[in-house]
Amino acid sequence: MNWQDDKEYMSYVEDLLATKEVQRLANYTQHMNSTRLEHSISVSYNSYKLAKRLNGNAKATARAGLLHDLFYYDWHTTKFDEGSHAYMHPRIAVKNAEKITELSALERDIIIKHMWGATITPPKYKEGYIVTMVDKYCAIKEAAAPLTARLNKRRVKKEVI
Repeated sequence: MNWQDDKEYMSYVEDLLATKEVQRLANYTQHMNSTRLEHSISVSYNSYKLAKRLNGNAKATARAGLLHDLFYYDWHTTKFDEGSHAYMHPRIAVKNAEKITELSALERDIIIKHMWGATITPPKYKEGYIVTMVDKYCAIKEAAAPLTARLNKRRVKKEVI
């Protein structure tokens, strides 16, 4: 099912998707072949489906997944004196998210700790682990998309010959 056709999912995130702050993410490249908005939707929807399967809080997972990268700079080039991008951007994302919606403690923890692995503090809740792992999966899939496309093209050529 397409995320846009999933009525339950849309009921959780449509208010956020309608904001100019979330829509601005379409102006930023995330992992070579995707925008930050496409990446955030992918993380949100895949995390939501997994949270449902694992009897987690699907609504909080969907919303935090959508907001986990709510920042407006090129992470490839911007540097911070206070810490690495992995440390800083979740904190920036929480501040930006709090400007457009009220965050629950669960949503806040998911966003702040989604870079666990690159940062030292693990998520407090299973929903945080879900978003953390789905984020890594989506990032790898997005970054590998050009290579995957080339490999698939070669495979098709070999099958035709």
